[in-house]
Amino acid sequence: MVDNHSLRIENAPVTLRELALKKVRQAIIAGYFKAGDRLVERQLTEQLGVSRSVVREVIRYLEAEGLIEILPKKGPIVALLTWEIAEQIYNIRLLLEQEAAFDCAQRATDADKALLRQQLQQIAQASREHDDIKRVEASQAFYETLFSVANHTIAWEIVQRMNSRISRLRALTLAWPEREMAGFERMSRICQAIEQNDAPRAKQAVYEHLTEAASLAKQILSQPE
Repeated sequence: MVDNHSLRIENAPVTLRELALKKVRQAIIAGYFKAGDRLVERQLTEQLGVSRSVVREVIRYLEAEGLIEILPKKGPIVALLTWEIAEQIYNIRLLLEQEAAFDCAQRATDADKALLRQQLQQIAQASREHDDIKRVEASQAFYETLFSVANHTIAWEIVQRMNSRISRLRALTLAWPEREMAGFERMSRICQAIEQNDAPRAKQAVYEHLTEAASLAKQILSQPE
């Protein structure tokens, strides 16, 4: 008889499709592929060194994530990012992240606080290295911990469905030097409030962080092409 332990797959290998998906996702988030750019299947197979079937899978996944649009007679393009879309994302984040920060501050143990502080330092390190992708990934890890400690699992599932678009907005705003420093300072205030188990202040810090980011995103996305 096979028990549960013997069914477990240890260190499952990453598939070629997963690697290609990550590469193209990062290229869109980092701005290598810009909004409106056509994604030609043949060129992608050459750039990635994978088969056309893998490229087609990647395009389907990224369409579901909101990073790619399929246009009639034109094919896949990098999805346009408008303020109307961004505003909806920021409003959803405000609703979910404020409450998550509040509950996280109430529930956080010393170990939780240490992990959040460590992840905050990883964001700082990525900023010093001017590595936009690492910065975005470190920010995502910070928020994942925040939601996990708050025990807001359903809310995090909702955020995860928007993560690619959220990451694209983060990369967009962090590209502005003044936002890079201000954004880190705002996140530091969230972390400090959680470390002091000050739930109202944690909630307020999230509000200030997101409204400031939304204001800059609106400024950037409202500029004429």
